[in-house]
Amino acid sequence: MTDLSPPQAGHQLLSAAEASAAIHAGTLTSEALVSACLERIAQREGDVQAWAFIDPEQALAQARALDREPPRSWLHGIPVGIKDVIDTCDMPTGYGSPIYQGHRPVADAACVAQIRELGGVILGKTVSTEFATRHPNKTRNPHRLTQTPGGSSSGSGAAVADYMVPLALGTQTSSSVIRPAAYCGVVGYKPGFGLINRAGMKFLAESLDTIGVLSRTVTDAGMLAALLSGLPVGPQSFKDGKAPRIGLCRTPWWSEASPSVQQSLLQCAERFRKAGATVDELELPAEFAELNDVQIRLSAYEFFRALSHERIRHPQLISDSLTQRIAVGGQVTRQQYEAAVALMKRCQRWMENEMSGYELLMAPSAPTEAPDIAGTGEPTFGLMWTLLQMPCMTLPCGVGQAGLPVGVQLVAACGNDIGLYRDAAWAEVQLSAH
Repeated sequence: MTDLSPPQAGHQLLSAAEASAAIHAGTLTSEALVSACLERIAQREGDVQAWAFIDPEQALAQARALDREPPRSWLHGIPVGIKDVIDTCDMPTGYGSPIYQGHRPVADAACVAQIRELGGVILGKTVSTEFATRHPNKTRNPHRLTQTPGGSSSGSGAAVADYMVPLALGTQTSSSVIRPAAYCGVVGYKPGFGLINRAGMKFLAESLDTIGVLSRTVTDAGMLAALLSGLPVGPQSFKDGKAPRIGLCRTPWWSEASPSVQQSLLQCAERFRKAGATVDELELPAEFAELNDVQIRLSAYEFFRALSHERIRHPQLISDSLTQRIAVGGQVTRQQYEAAVALMKRCQRWMENEMSGYELLMAPSAPTEAPDIAGTGEPTFGLMWTLLQMPCMTLPCGVGQAGLPVGVQLVAACGNDIGLYRDAAWAEVQLSAH
């Protein structure tokens, strides 16, 4: 039994690409699209609690102003949710922490300013966990309100899944785009490291933090990222992909995946084979088994330093779980940190050579279906790929034994985000045919 009942009709059902085509054709206004999203939020926000801040009149004013202009870009008139660790000059940005309640940045983050410049509508701020870490906030999984939407991009995943907004920005340091997307049954895209400019984002780990996109289609996620990064990508870039060469990568943590997650991944591999893809098992060298611990060590070292103001001035307003993680980071020596970076770079070089034989790797997105609301789930299957700075996308691939969404994570070589768009779009077609 699911708590998510999609609307029977309405503009909020449109993907961003469909809405963009209608706006450009003159058959849909931004005001009508934003109004439909706001109507859905009014119906469902009391249950789902995906938004940290929303001002309906402010959103409608943006839409009406854009309707008086010729379209500026593919994004013109499309509403976007902004994770509440990304600065907005006209809305509060609280970073998921009581320390910053009511905080008003003086400037937009670079990505927010770009969205405005491209004609996007900033619909509101989506809920983040505390400083985009693992301490849960108020958001619930729209498929089952007793379950977590995942973290840290909790509100972005839930809002997109619940048809409140077609696109939302998230961030990932461990698995904070991929995991909520998988739990909520939507597309989550963590670009290659640094693809989307991070100025104006609350830093946690400067070696890992990545701005990503949550959406309901591969095209929507890739198009928004391409517009923000300047990649030479258009709507046609997601079509006519050939069956790719895929490496099935169970990873060293395969035993931590639930039976239904394991079964789902193997069924996806079989679907891809039947559609013409070559799918071979990829075995990782033994030292890759260290990478999750290395990611935790490296990120903790950077957390301790990035959150210096907060831990020194406001320790009583930081959760116990984050306080413990910060304390661990303070014990990591510079020598240990540099050893972690050295191992990361060795594994990156190995992966770069190995990826010459594959367009994609496939792996679990999360170890289980969404667990209960007390936590945000385990980042097990995001840590390694984030550490290696490889572009990743999770696609919904059915439901598990508990009746909740399960995702398949697709990973491309560093620098091959465009290839990921093409091959993930091919995979999306195969998965939607079943």
